[in-house]
Amino acid sequence: MDPSLINEDLAPVPPEKRRWGTWNYAALWISMSLCIPTYTMASSMINNGMSWWQAVLTIFLGNAIVLVPMLLNGHAGAKYGIPFPVFARASFGTKGANIPAMLRAIVACGWFGIQTWIGGESLYHLLRAWNPELPLIDGSGLIPPPLPLLCFGLFWLLNMFIIYKGVDSIRKLLQFKAIFLPFAAIALFCWAIMAAKGLGPILREPSKFSNSQDFFAFFFPALTAVVGFWATLSLNIPDFTRYSKSQSAHLRGQAIGLPPSMTLFAFIGVVVTSASAIIYGSPEWDPVKLAGKFESKWMVSFAMIGIIISTLATNIAANIVSPANDFSNLSPRRINFRMGGYITGIIGVLIFPWKLMADPNGYIFTWLIAYSSLLGPIGGILICDYFLIRKKQLILEELYQHQGRYGYKQGYNPIAILALLAGIIPNIPGFLVNVHLIPEYLFPGWVNGIYHYAWFVGFIVSAFVYWIMTEKRTNTVLP
Repeated sequence: MDPSLINEDLAPVPPEKRRWGTWNYAALWISMSLCIPTYTMASSMINNGMSWWQAVLTIFLGNAIVLVPMLLNGHAGAKYGIPFPVFARASFGTKGANIPAMLRAIVACGWFGIQTWIGGESLYHLLRAWNPELPLIDGSGLIPPPLPLLCFGLFWLLNMFIIYKGVDSIRKLLQFKAIFLPFAAIALFCWAIMAAKGLGPILREPSKFSNSQDFFAFFFPALTAVVGFWATLSLNIPDFTRYSKSQSAHLRGQAIGLPPSMTLFAFIGVVVTSASAIIYGSPEWDPVKLAGKFESKWMVSFAMIGIIISTLATNIAANIVSPANDFSNLSPRRINFRMGGYITGIIGVLIFPWKLMADPNGYIFTWLIAYSSLLGPIGGILICDYFLIRKKQLILEELYQHQGRYGYKQGYNPIAILALLAGIIPNIPGFLVNVHLIPEYLFPGWVNGIYHYAWFVGFIVSAFVYWIMTEKRTNTVLP
């Protein structure tokens, strides 16, 4: 094996060390699903006009869809014990794998920043519960006020400490969260029902859309955002399934853990958001700000501690494990898991996450859909290559050799790169319009509208282009 392609973190996990069973994967998804961005996504749909059942159904459908590539990409990890960057070498090349790995890593850095801001915001509201004279956080400026920024920094340091302690501390944190957070979520749900004087007034809140055209104009981008929510993990799921005892263990565990827990917590989110509209006169889509409105400082403290634990556990599992491996893949001899985690933490600060979380439209339409347009094409290529081209057969040793069949042309597979670009390009006009970099009239409406289906378009186009071009290629021997 080439030493430039392997280190302890990227090496295959031997069968005797694959100890994760069904419960471990179910707990993983319960822990990661019960997080503030899940609540935020659901409540922002209410804030944008959906009724409770429309929001919950949208989230269930999106998670049922993204579960499919999740299970498919997880197969290689469970079979060969390899992480995502190594799996990507089969389709992109031993050097080209850094392209999807870096795209995935940058998105994870963004998520890390968002989750760290939520944790720091919660820490500030915990202080504010006992010091009511402290003002609300002013998010209008480029940089937050000094004390909220300090809380953000302290929570960031806590994340870095967990990274320093290593992977075992992550596993323990997730197990604690899987037990503690459901109780906190149920407590919040009960508060909403009691404060709104029953579930009836909450569920009677109608949809704000006056006709089906307006509804579907919001529904499809929202569905894409839900799929995009876990588009990251649908790529790097081999980072977790490489520890699976068997294929059935991760298949059952993920099916049990992902759609039900996401849908349940989303339901709690829409109920609490709808209740806030009844209680306070307008819906509050940000749970941290909502908890800060509670009258009892003990209740505020309990809610904020729950949010902090939830955010910390999800942040480490979902936004550190993958980018740490991805950065390690750039230079295995120089960057290990710990150093990759530190790099993630630094980039996560530089994206100014407090601006992404400033309003629900920015969260759904700018962040979730935008990065899904990058990750959908990668997922399409990986699945097409592994299942349709290679029939689930890889030569493990050659994934760690530049001179093997996965070396392609100087380490890059040009077909994969072209297919990736083919999946990304159709979404560019709509993205530029959405972030107000070009006027809407510059392209026809249907061209701009493609962006609302970004993940789906990218996945299908890239998979098709990759399949067609690979089938026509005759000068490369595939296993």
